[in-house]
Amino acid sequence: MQSTRVCFLFCVFSVCLQADLPGQNLIKKGATLTMLSDGYSFTEGPAVDDAGDVYFTDQPNDQILQWTPGQGVKVFMSPAGRSNGMYFDGDGRLISCADEKNEMWAITKDGQVEVLLDEFEGKQLNGPNDLWIHPNGDIYFTDPFYKRKWWDHDERPQASENAYLLRAGAKKASMVAKDFVRPNGIVGTKDGKTLYIADIGDKKTYRFSIDDAGLLQDRTLFCEMGSDGMTLDRKGNLYLTGDGVTVFSPKGEQIAHIPVPERWTANVVFGGKKRKTLFVTAMKKVYTLEMRVKGMY
Repeated sequence: MQSTRVCFLFCVFSVCLQADLPGQNLIKKGATLTMLSDGYSFTEGPAVDDAGDVYFTDQPNDQILQWTPGQGVKVFMSPAGRSNGMYFDGDGRLISCADEKNEMWAITKDGQVEVLLDEFEGKQLNGPNDLWIHPNGDIYFTDPFYKRKWWDHDERPQASENAYLLRAGAKKASMVAKDFVRPNGIVGTKDGKTLYIADIGDKKTYRFSIDDAGLLQDRTLFCEMGSDGMTLDRKGNLYLTGDGVTVFSPKGEQIAHIPVPERWTANVVFGGKKRKTLFVTAMKKVYTLEMRVKGMY
């Protein structure tokens, strides 16, 4: 386990938005990108609970960290199944893409684990990566193949890399979207009617309608950019990661780009009690940025 070093106001970076983009009003006036903590190997999967606490993973070191307002960062769980993408369900459980054994976990606040899913049609999953939970409790997740050093296999178990649906309380998943090169980031709207899936392997992000049966319809190219992780604000703007954080309007127009010092940003979420702090997991560090706009969740 690596130590966590928390940085406060002395670790700040200027946020220089492109002058020709209209998204300057998203960020709080005078706000700077601030390093929250460092000392990790690779940060991922931020998720926010009802209190505004943000949980994120350090996958190579097999741990989940928890940030609490006014208290800083502490280890929540270790080992943690090599958790990657995470999301809280309506019962307050932390749902995790635990790719040590390519499983979907439900983790209670006291660290108890239930394996929700470990296969599709009799074969191991490729490696659940990111997820979003519908208001009705259904779990949508992506299943790309990234060879992990802790696996003893070199070929993907599934014939292709797809997106799946695990209905609330179900024991088996169903495929809901295919024909990706490598699906990764995924997020849906609070009304449960729209889902975004990034094909990071093809540098594209798609928008889908979710019908009354929970199936995906009306596949539409949203923008020519893939993403590792993503989130939404209350205006419906979509935040994509990779080279810093790039923000798109609901119409698919780029409206802002937030530079981050690290060469790769893996994921992003709004946290804090008012959901107005943007948390960015970036390689060995986690950054925050105070915003004017609130997160959708």
